[in-house]
Amino acid sequence: MTDVIIVGGAIMGSSLAWWLTELGHPPQRITVVERDPTYAACGTAFTNSCIRMQFGNPLNVALSRFGVEFLRAFPTRLGDDRVPPIQLHEFGYLYLAGTDAQADRLCAALAVQTEAGAATRLMEPAAIAAEYPFYDLDGVILGSHGARDEGYFDGTTMFEWWRRLARERGVTFLPGEVIAIDASEGRVHGVTLSDGTRLPADIVVNAAGTRGAQVAALAGVAMPVEPRKRYTWVFEAAHPLDRDLPLTIDPSGVHVRTDGPWYMAGATPDPDPAVDPDDFSGDWEIWEDRVWPLIATRIPAFENIRVRQSWVGHYDLNTLDANALLGPVGPEGFVMMNGFSGHGLQHAAGIGRGLAEWIVHGRYVSLDLTPFCPARVARAEPFAELAVI
Repeated sequence: MTDVIIVGGAIMGSSLAWWLTELGHPPQRITVVERDPTYAACGTAFTNSCIRMQFGNPLNVALSRFGVEFLRAFPTRLGDDRVPPIQLHEFGYLYLAGTDAQADRLCAALAVQTEAGAATRLMEPAAIAAEYPFYDLDGVILGSHGARDEGYFDGTTMFEWWRRLARERGVTFLPGEVIAIDASEGRVHGVTLSDGTRLPADIVVNAAGTRGAQVAALAGVAMPVEPRKRYTWVFEAAHPLDRDLPLTIDPSGVHVRTDGPWYMAGATPDPDPAVDPDDFSGDWEIWEDRVWPLIATRIPAFENIRVRQSWVGHYDLNTLDANALLGPVGPEGFVMMNGFSGHGLQHAAGIGRGLAEWIVHGRYVSLDLTPFCPARVARAEPFAELAVI
């Protein structure tokens, strides 16, 4: 068996560590190196923790379907009586199209999703109004709604139990920052930490999230992964809706959903430049100037609301095609697990399983994830995902 070092211990690194032990890799030969063991500023800490079937790429739909299956059987999958169940709150996603081009994308995606086993349905404005009468549908020509297997789940619990059980099984979780990767003679031999510690390894997995491009560069690999700010607001409505609000993606790109007794909204800044991984500052005028007016126009009941909480998180955006970069690239033994572009947490179960299979068995067994191979970057051959929120 090989010595595996995983650079990054958040959702992807912990998923991989657990899956490796689950598939029989000796845990004492697995080390997870995490620069911030509090995980206070990782992408996982700021996630909105939802899952959806409505992707345009069939492989992403398949990953979501496995993700839902995994969530529904979480204690059984982890094989530990202490593990609590994870409930999926199925309010669905509702994409609204305001142009013919947007409507065409929804129709094309429906075919992909249906073929992959999703329960997506297209809805004309009259059907939307009948089921969800609180919308102002001015300018909407079509909607796409997930009738099942879409909504919110407790991603924090999933993350914590993967990490906890991997550690209990014998995986080493080591605080530290990787500053060098020994990739001499065409293969990796280990890593060096900022305190001078050198760790030997046969395989180095880059699960560094928004720092993925920096870690790849240590192995001489250029990857188009950039930290991008994403805004979230949690608000209370003076006049709550009489039913769950689907995660509604307005034609403008602003989205809003039920969040327990309150509501959660999110938006992408415009412009949307790459930022420093430590930059979580916010231009909060975006709420008053853009986001709230759009929400209140689409859902008039939200004219009178009060923001309770807000934060800025980061996507690790793959600027080539907004899709995962997964598998070997560059020197032998260097492996990418990056660029999830906002849909990483919902796919962490399938991604962790797949990469663990590749390491243990030398191939993908359950689901062929070969199309995510990072070698497509050098070939400039996108494996695109257009349904990015």
